[in-house]
Amino acid sequence: MFAERSYIDPDPDPLGRLLQERAAEGQGVIDLTASNPTQAGLRYDAATILGALGDPRALTYAPAPCGLPAARRAVAYYYRHRGVALEPARVLLTASTSEAYAAIFKLLGDPGEEILIPRPGYPLLSHLARFEGLRPVAYPARYREGLGWSLDLDVLEALVSPATRAVVAVSPNNPTGAYLKPQELAALDTLCARHGLALIVDEVFADYPAARGNARGYTVAGRTRALTFVLSGLSKVVGLPQVKLGWMAVGGEEALAQEACARLETLLDFYLSVGAPVQHAVGRLLGLGKGLRGQIQARLAANAGFLERRLSGGTGLRLLVREGGWYAVVAMDAPGGDERLLELVRRDRVLVHPGHFYGFDRPGCVVLSLLTPEATFRRGVEHLVARCGKI
Repeated sequence: MFAERSYIDPDPDPLGRLLQERAAEGQGVIDLTASNPTQAGLRYDAATILGALGDPRALTYAPAPCGLPAARRAVAYYYRHRGVALEPARVLLTASTSEAYAAIFKLLGDPGEEILIPRPGYPLLSHLARFEGLRPVAYPARYREGLGWSLDLDVLEALVSPATRAVVAVSPNNPTGAYLKPQELAALDTLCARHGLALIVDEVFADYPAARGNARGYTVAGRTRALTFVLSGLSKVVGLPQVKLGWMAVGGEEALAQEACARLETLLDFYLSVGAPVQHAVGRLLGLGKGLRGQIQARLAANAGFLERRLSGGTGLRLLVREGGWYAVVAMDAPGGDERLLELVRRDRVLVHPGHFYGFDRPGCVVLSLLTPEATFRRGVEHLVARCGKI
């Protein structure tokens, strides 16, 4: 009766089952995976946010498939501050970045066709592709000790087939934190143009370079010849996931970009999912972004600095090179990593994400959220070192 693509195995993995047991017992955990900014102890200007969302103009329904003109101008202005002159007509609003992916996948691919996605990477991308009837095909990033992550462009090109419709890149990657390097962007742009593919670049974490990271290629908007969709939204830019506003900036060869926008306008007109309050508020909300991002950057830097110091000195745990984003990847030298993580939850009540959640091909990796409140983060890391470090 139901579509195969709607099926997700309801049986949790061992870690999920253990968490369910802990919850049933009423036992909380020290959560080192938490990434909800509204529950991370940050200070929000509640009066300004609520005032912006209470604009009386929101009482009038004025449907605009691609977004209200003033809201699109506000997003274009956000890019102007990053050195990109973006035409508001090339900005299309959605209720979330996930919805932007869904719309683009509908635009580009028919059922059974392929989308190339990065690995390691956020597992949601595979689900979104499958929900649109597309086949996600993973291409690898490689890690070199001390140098960090880079895309394996040779493998990526070898994976292009007649069924391929687009390449997805995430800059900085979730969870590795690697930004697209200029040479990688140039290679992706050339590859996509040569094969008639679209390039989709998710930049939701682009505003959060690491203190010693490399933020070159900060935004891809306006820098490609291939048809390109640059994605972001208020969830990370101003730490407001609950107000529900994402966007795509469409670029590349003019005729293709124009046709893509026209087709997307028709598609988005079927849903009209973006609410009026947030569209009238977006300019003021983006104006709050600098202060909120400053708080987040301070939190990320403090936790990353503590983690780097704590893992030094022969703990058997290594912090992998991170260039930006909200996460850190830790590699365990000792064997039996997954069982140790289960013991970390079972005995210490500390939750981290195992690397296999994100498709790491190297065993013994764990992913931590640097957005965790500092005192909680430090307690959790101490347990991690004691449980999973060198015996």
